[in-house]
Amino acid sequence: NVLSKCIGTTRPVNVVRSTVNALSGISSPDYIAAKRGKTVEQILGE
Repeated sequence: NVLSKCIGTTRPVNVVRSTVNALSGISSPDYIAAKRGKTVEQILGE
């Protein structure tokens, strides 16, 4: 489930565009760990 707050216009096309932009900006733990030169366990604190 996703809960969000729309600031500004709430036209459906703008809400969908904002959601897609937000979801496309999510990086995987593997990518972040490789970029920082660490293991996934170090990134996640396990």
